[in-house]
Amino acid sequence: MGGDDVRLRAVVGLAQGMAAAHAPRESWRAAAAGACRALGGSFAALSVWERELGRLRVLANVGERAQDEEEFPEDEAYPVHQFPEITEFLHERWVGGGGPNAWVETAAGPAAGHAEYCHQRVAALRRRGRGCCVVAPIVMHGRAWGELYVARPAGAPVFDRADADFATVLASVVAAGIAQTERLEEARRLAFTDALTGLANRRAVDMRLDEAIERHRAEGVVVSLVVCDLNGLKRVNDTRGHAVGDRLLERFGSVLSLCGAMLPGTLAARLGGDEFCLLAVGPAADEVVRVADELCRRAGELELGEGVACGVASTEDPLGPVRSARRLFRLADAAQYRAKAVRSAKPVVAGREGPDDPVVRLADAPPPAAAERRRFRGRR
Repeated sequence: MGGDDVRLRAVVGLAQGMAAAHAPRESWRAAAAGACRALGGSFAALSVWERELGRLRVLANVGERAQDEEEFPEDEAYPVHQFPEITEFLHERWVGGGGPNAWVETAAGPAAGHAEYCHQRVAALRRRGRGCCVVAPIVMHGRAWGELYVARPAGAPVFDRADADFATVLASVVAAGIAQTERLEEARRLAFTDALTGLANRRAVDMRLDEAIERHRAEGVVVSLVVCDLNGLKRVNDTRGHAVGDRLLERFGSVLSLCGAMLPGTLAARLGGDEFCLLAVGPAADEVVRVADELCRRAGELELGEGVACGVASTEDPLGPVRSARRLFRLADAAQYRAKAVRSAKPVVAGREGPDDPVVRLADAPPPAAAERRRFRGRR
């Protein structure tokens, strides 16, 4: 099989690997791994240029990693001034009419006749026992997005001009794959995000709650739900207009997000209209109630609206078996309904008023007529 056929197959494999990715990390790994194989490298990295922070941040490292190289590093980033070619090469050559072509560097530096720059990369090659690397800019939407970096160990054949040209082709394939992944991620985000507040939406809550209840049934993990009804929204809409009402929803959404962040891994969501919720998986019920109390306090201090009616239901409290997401939702909803009925400034918690807890009785009773209680509909 000829060299061109091998490289064509490598390009196809790279594109297919990225297309099969279901999440950004998978896409990054597939990009780096595919390029590493295609170029006969021992190590590859994919990095993004974060212009606003003036740094090159590593997204993924694959292959023979050094001790200080993680597969998906949390904080491996390099100031752009340490790598001037990311700006010099792209702006002076590419913007000047050239293409975003890859280049080769060696641990031996310019004296070897291969490297176009002698700086931090040369020192890094030496420090990590690598002999050479090829660096290919990744361009998306007409702008430099980041770079693809592939290295070979010391003693291996040095990349040549043909390798650099091939790396340029691979970088364009990676750019297309990343763009596709970003479009899919944006579509997913929109499908599970409330457009006004930026919080999760009802679809996201339903999916997460179903998964959480499965974990509760299998592992006994604590699942807690805080359901809130924002008081006074209709009055604000009627007297000050819907634009002001939207501002109230946004402000309360920010308060909800802030309070949710007090419980690790908690999902903050807008269910629709003036209904919001927090879904906590893992924290103790008392911790969730404490946060719900803080939420009520902060909501009462907003300059708009009339505070919030808040109900809490947790599998850690005496509610009887919670075998479905629907039942936990009804319990939290019933607690919220009671909080609204008695005008409570604090959250009402299902199951904490003894064996004949009125919230549990309300949640487990047959659904009332729609006119009697608009929220107890079959959708719960």
